[in-house]
Amino acid sequence: MHLDVFLEPAVDLPSLAKILDELGHLGRLDTIRGWGRRTQARLYEAAQGFHPITLDDFVPPATDPLHEVIHHGKNTLPSFSHFQKRFCKPTDAAAEDKAELLGYNHQTLMWATGPGYFVVHPSEASGEVDIDYLRTPKDKPTAWPPIQDNDHGLARLVYGGMVDVMRGVSQHVSIGRAKKKGTFMDAWFVLCREEPSA
Repeated sequence: MHLDVFLEPAVDLPSLAKILDELGHLGRLDTIRGWGRRTQARLYEAAQGFHPITLDDFVPPATDPLHEVIHHGKNTLPSFSHFQKRFCKPTDAAAEDKAELLGYNHQTLMWATGPGYFVVHPSEASGEVDIDYLRTPKDKPTAWPPIQDNDHGLARLVYGGMVDVMRGVSQHVSIGRAKKKGTFMDAWFVLCREEPSA
């Protein structure tokens, strides 16, 4: 669905969020997959402080530990721009801090880059969340690939030293910008949460 009327000449985030909330999953997914680099960069700036995001936006509170929640993604790379980030709550035994989630990147080149495991926690900035590749989960759902750190091989080039800083757009949609070694990169991506299966 094209919602360009809410993006030009200025981003009308309240109206855009309302429409996204009213769309079903497939409508939201079709919408975000049409957002290119310029749109994502503008949305990221507009989203600052708009919809304070928490860990509950990534994994709903009623979800059991180690139950997968899939977020479909669209990044600003020229190719291989569709991917998934898969999240779950940790078991109590595996959580260093209860205010965290676990996850990995499910994408076409995973065989080469590794799964890109991460830990999710509240950001230093209020209302934002960090997807932190500097930390490696200690547990995972059985079906996920083997846990690897991001310090070796191609994983180091892709994920090493990286933190994605996330902002909220609507109830199911969030937007992130990559930061490496403390410096923001010109790389954005948008996520659309799929409701977890029972």
